[in-house]
This record gives sequence, structure tokens and C-alpha cells, in this order.
Amino acid sequence: MVSLLASMPGAIAYGIIWGIMAIGVYITFRVLDVADLTVDGSMATGGIVLAVLAKNGVNIYLAVAIAFAVGCLAGLITGIFHTFFGIPAILAGILTQLSLYSINLRISNKNSNVPVVARNLKQVLLTSGDNTKSIIVCVLFAVVTIAILYWFFGTELGSSIRATGNNQAMSRANGINTRFNVIFGLVISNGLVALSGALYAQYQGFADINMGRGAIVIGLAAVIVGEVIFGKIFHNFALTLVAVVFGGIIYYIVQNIVVWLGLDANDLKLLSALVVALFLGIPYWKSKVASKTVKNKEVKE
Repeated sequence: MVSLLASMPGAIAYGIIWGIMAIGVYITFRVLDVADLTVDGSMATGGIVLAVLAKNGVNIYLAVAIAFAVGCLAGLITGIFHTFFGIPAILAGILTQLSLYSINLRISNKNSNVPVVARNLKQVLLTSGDNTKSIIVCVLFAVVTIAILYWFFGTELGSSIRATGNNQAMSRANGINTRFNVIFGLVISNGLVALSGALYAQYQGFADINMGRGAIVIGLAAVIVGEVIFGKIFHNFALTLVAVVFGGIIYYIVQNIVVWLGLDANDLKLLSALVVALFLGIPYWKSKVASKTVKNKEVKE
């Protein structure tokens, strides 16, 4: 029990980092209604860019900003594939993700693992060696991210992106440039994913070429867990994003508990997939039960 409690601060830090990534997934999955698999590649890109820049003495804040910008570029490529080449979104994301694997190796000079070594170790924003500082830094990044997104999606452009996700045909009929909106949404999403990758690399002390593998599943798990648990009390857009971050924290706390109970760590991705499948299926079965109840009432009447 002591070991479980000792692991909780680390789980919270990981949960917030992945929660920021899940916000990126939420933008494509819920706001845009687009299935984007670029995130598995763009998260690793953010981490590797940060690690390489820190190793070469670049200011850590600038390195994080550049990692975010490179993630935005990955989303731009996916958006162009999808809107201008007519490639289905899910396939466009896979193509970009596949390309990013080679690009990441180029950035890291063909090293699959790059340590985060800053010339001044105090420059590193967070580390697993100081969970208190790491949690504070992660919370600050999450709060600033949510505040900016809340403001942005209340602007005319942000509202048009949300309208595009709700109904592209109707949005086009009202003169909205849906192509641009889809691309811009993918840019924001993958920028946030790369940002979380940059934070993740600092926290664990290195960036790995495979660090983003399965990120989409964890992101969906955080989104869905947050919606299921907090959906009825968090209706405001900002609070919905907070719920997504809480979903990431809950996911990692549950993961730690499961590992503590003796589950093989190699089975965690299987557990993640089952959790996502279960929570995605709940709304479907609820609607089935509700429709069956209505039909039974109509028959009785």
C-alpha cells in the first residue's frame, strides 16, 4: 500500500501531461468529428525536437515553443492530405504518422532514444525527480492551454470550426470555409499533442522514437472517462476540457492501481483498448435500451 501511495504523485503528473494530449484528441474527435491518427507520430516528434534542442543548448521555453510549432506542421500536412487530396481523414493521419517516424529519426540523427540533457539542468521545466514541481508546472500548462482554447473557440473563427464539426454541409451553405477550418483544427490538435510530448520527454528524462505509440487510445480513454464521469456536471466548454484532463489523471491512477494489484505491465495497452471499447459502447447500448423501452410502452398503450 505504501508503494502505491508513493507512486500517486507520478501518476498525477503523467495524467496531466497525457491530459493535455487528450485535449488535442478532443478537438479532432469531438469538436471537428474527425478521426486523426497523426497523434501517435506527432507526440514523439514533440519529444524528440525538445530533446535535440535542449541537448544543443537552446532555451527550454523556446524549445517547447518550437516543439509545439513542429506538431502544428504535422497537423497541417494531415489536413492538406485530407482536404486537398481527398484522402479520408483516418488514412491521411496514418500517412503522416508513418512519415513522421522517418522524420523523427532524421531529427534525432538516427538515434531511437535521445536523452534530455540541458547545459543548465535548472532549465528543465519538470522531472520525475521532483514530482511537486512537475505537477505545478503541468497544472500551469494545462490551465493556460484551457484558458486560451476557451477564448479561441468563443471567437468567430473558433465558432466556425465548431460549426464545421457539427455539420459541414450546412456550414458550407452558410459561406464557411470548411477546408480551412478542418486544417486549422488539425493544426491546433497536433500542436497540443507535440506540446505534451515535449513535457513528457522532460519528465521521463529522454525522448524515444516510439513514445507516442498507442497515444490515440490513451487520449480517447481520457476523453471518454472524463465525459462519462463529469459529463453531467461539466457543461461549459472550459470545464469539459478540464474533465478531459481529469480523465487522464484518473486513467493513470487506475493504471497504477492495476499494476500494483499484479497485472503484467505488458497488458496495459490491452486494458486501455478494452476501456475505450467499453465506454464507447455504453452510449450505444443506452440508446438501444431506451428505444426498446419506448417501443414496449407504445405496444402496451
